[in-house]
Amino acid sequence: MDAAGLRCRTSLPRTDLMNSIVSPTGRRTALRLMGQATAFVAVAGATRPIAAGAQQLPAPTLTMGELSELAVRLTAVPRRRGFQTVPFMLTSPDSWDQEAAGDVLTYRYRSRQMWEVTELSTPWLNLIREAMNGQVFAHGNPEFLPVAAVHGTAHLALFDQPTWDRYKLAGLTDGKPAANSFILEKPGVSAEDDLQDLEGFYGPANNNILSLQRRGAVFIACHDSIHAVARRLHGIPDFAATPADVIAADLTNGLIPGVILVPSVVAFMVELQRAGFTYAKAA
Repeated sequence: MDAAGLRCRTSLPRTDLMNSIVSPTGRRTALRLMGQATAFVAVAGATRPIAAGAQQLPAPTLTMGELSELAVRLTAVPRRRGFQTVPFMLTSPDSWDQEAAGDVLTYRYRSRQMWEVTELSTPWLNLIREAMNGQVFAHGNPEFLPVAAVHGTAHLALFDQPTWDRYKLAGLTDGKPAANSFILEKPGVSAEDDLQDLEGFYGPANNNILSLQRRGAVFIACHDSIHAVARRLHGIPDFAATPADVIAADLTNGLIPGVILVPSVVAFMVELQRAGFTYAKAA
């Protein structure tokens, strides 16, 4: 496979924005406020144009509040994709999602948590979901923001399915999983599901990145991990003819919508902790 054979996507389709309402306010009030949020998104999109090569966050259908306002800003701010090649170390702000990362760092709600996620096989999505449920519905913090700082083998969950297929990423997991099941919502779930329904939107049968994004969770992608995956792929005969820097660029272009790319997750965790995020290890 040569460099010319690699695809560089500049955008991905937006998902249905009307599937979830997470605030404990009444449905009638929530629907009214969602209309306001839609108008806010339109205004934000008009005032902060998306740069070429950007991806847009599948914006959570939240009622108006601090977390909803953050989701609006993250929807409008550029994601830098469409790369042809990327170096081993990022040093220029033009090569990562600096603006979106800055929006996360300036979020000042009283309840914020950073999850360091390193192992694909650990129940990290379950832990983040449990944290959101407890903070929102038990502790009364509806604007709670969890941030998943993802690196190591867990980073494979942040690549879309075409990227999994093109680079045979299941081979890096010994076929467990065989596809990126981490980005698939359980069919038929809705944010209007009973909170006690184990099979519903808030239950353990629906652990996935997309549902958490709809509820306002943020996922941070790590360039260092992406380049490490690229170097590993370059060492496989099927991809040996393609430079690691080119593979890394294509992997970056294949990040799922909404994730925020930073040069190094372990470095960005320092910034998150300085900004007041509570550290938690997903293990």
